[in-house]
Amino acid sequence: MGYRIKRLLLGPPLVTARLRDEKLSKPVALGVLAPDCISSSAYGTEQMLTQLVPVVGVAGFTLVMPVTGVILALLVLLTLSYRDVVMTYTRAGGSYVVARENFGPRTAQVAAVALLIDYIVTVAVQTAAGTDALSSMLRLLFRIDIGADKLWITVGVLCLLCYGNLRGVREAGRAFSVPTYLFVLTAGLTVLVGLGRLAAGDLPRLGEGDLHADGAVPLGTPGGGLLMGASLFVLLRAFANGGSSLTGLEAISNGVGAFREPQGDNARRTLVIMSVILGGLVLGVSALAWQTHAIPYVSGSPTVLAQEAHLVFGRSVLGQAMFAAVQVATALVLYTGANTSFNGFPFLASFVADDSFLPRSLTRRGHRLAFSNGILVLTAVSLALLLVTRGNVTELVSLYAIGVFTGFVMATAGLAKHHWQRREEHRLLKTAVNAAAATASAAVVVVFAVTKFTEGAWVVVILFPLGVWGLIRTNERYRTERTALEAAPATATTATRSRHVVMLLVDRLDLAVLAALSYAHTLRPARLRAVHVALDTAGAKQLRRAWASNQAADVPLDLVECPDRRLHHAIARHAVEATTDGRTQVTLLIPRRSYGPVVGRLLHARSGDSIAHAVSRLPHVVATIVPFDASAAIAEHRRRSRPRDRGIAEEAAPARRSPVAR
Repeated sequence: MGYRIKRLLLGPPLVTARLRDEKLSKPVALGVLAPDCISSSAYGTEQMLTQLVPVVGVAGFTLVMPVTGVILALLVLLTLSYRDVVMTYTRAGGSYVVARENFGPRTAQVAAVALLIDYIVTVAVQTAAGTDALSSMLRLLFRIDIGADKLWITVGVLCLLCYGNLRGVREAGRAFSVPTYLFVLTAGLTVLVGLGRLAAGDLPRLGEGDLHADGAVPLGTPGGGLLMGASLFVLLRAFANGGSSLTGLEAISNGVGAFREPQGDNARRTLVIMSVILGGLVLGVSALAWQTHAIPYVSGSPTVLAQEAHLVFGRSVLGQAMFAAVQVATALVLYTGANTSFNGFPFLASFVADDSFLPRSLTRRGHRLAFSNGILVLTAVSLALLLVTRGNVTELVSLYAIGVFTGFVMATAGLAKHHWQRREEHRLLKTAVNAAAATASAAVVVVFAVTKFTEGAWVVVILFPLGVWGLIRTNERYRTERTALEAAPATATTATRSRHVVMLLVDRLDLAVLAALSYAHTLRPARLRAVHVALDTAGAKQLRRAWASNQAADVPLDLVECPDRRLHHAIARHAVEATTDGRTQVTLLIPRRSYGPVVGRLLHARSGDSIAHAVSRLPHVVATIVPFDASAAIAEHRRRSRPRDRGIAEEAAPARRSPVAR
């Protein structure tokens, strides 16, 4: 039933041989991997203004341009570096693979934790920002305030993204690539029309009353921040928030494996196109904010981009339609921007798990060739983050850039080391570019940790080293297990014992025990014994009588006294006593009845597994579990005992016997 439901929801399974067919072309890859990066232009400028406007007032709209210029310069450096990454390291994994190859697997866990945190926060930020865009449209166009419902809309979208990705890469690509192009078209048109109206001198600007509207970020006193000596700190905070515009830049390097051949060339071209689009949109949105004085709101709605589109296109029927199109496209691309993490997180987790730093269950592909376990983990953690922060984008951004830019540091520093150690053309230039990108990214990490520490960055600062420690401890556990198991053949004795005794553990007489007894005969032991540990004296005597009267039970039943009710200890002691002659090997057969997953956990104790675990450490004793499908036996019994009519039921009633007796 579970498999039928999975097939109904996710579609027919994809065989492993079709994995090559699930690769992405450049247009689809841009739509699938770029929305996180491109859509950050919808809130990057707004996050700068949330830091500038409350301190320096209207002057913040002017200061947003130089801050944007610094961010774009950093974008150029990182783009040049990541062009190198996707060409040099064509295997998916991005900064993790670069760090592992150049700094070793333990140091690479810093990049792993950075990227895993980045992906988790990306899902929360993108989905929450998408709901803000939708809320902005409803508020400005229809005067509808969805208020507290925003969180539950975000949660619903997150679950929908999870479902789409569980269906597989191809389906996700087809569904999620269209919003990217729709957003680029509508947002680009907003910027072009706005700049055209600015050149013509008729671009509207918000008035003094609009800047002090209910819910708007409080407007500071012009020059107040300068008089307080806080100008540099304010600019650094704005730069740290604006750094969220560059999140998602690493997504293509982390998903190189999803591209069609030649993977490196296709990824490089897609990366450059993505960076050009992002730079143009960030610059355009900041320029319009500078001129229109679109102010951020505490609740996140209406957004700065929504206000710009509303002013640029006007209140005509066509203008309102264009505004609605911009907001719908923005909401969709922000929602699907979270899909970048659903592509990158499972891939990265599978690489880290393959190196034995995460549970190996993350390396397995699921029903539709997706890394289903990674998708489910990402969904669960992102959902928890949304609920804790109530879907507030400003609070989430405080957790954002440390992970992102730490990943940038690891990738660019690793690539600088890679080029420095090789005698190749333009070695010094490549080393210098990557070293500059690493230095700038490290500066952003420090700035963000200092300026945003009290606003939530402390969580990442604390969790980061704990995450690295956890991954290293996981690896140590795997290595210890492997070393111990590989060393066993060299230390274990190869001498075989000449006498084989099989003990069948019997808790009651039923079909499961009889099936295990039948299997025991096929082992052809020197001696076969049925053993019951007598926790209840009266019940043990009743079982002995039933066993003796049943013709199928053709071996005698031994009762083992257990006055202290230590079941595992009594079984282990009894098995060891049989091996004390120095020539006997004991096999314990443990019948295990399998019920439905819910009924089995609620109504039945799974003591067989714990018994097997307890005796597995004993020398010359082997525990074998003999499974029996009790659910199928119950269903068959019900089918046979169901009367066709009342007459048959009455006729059949006296002749009924138990399944064991039959």
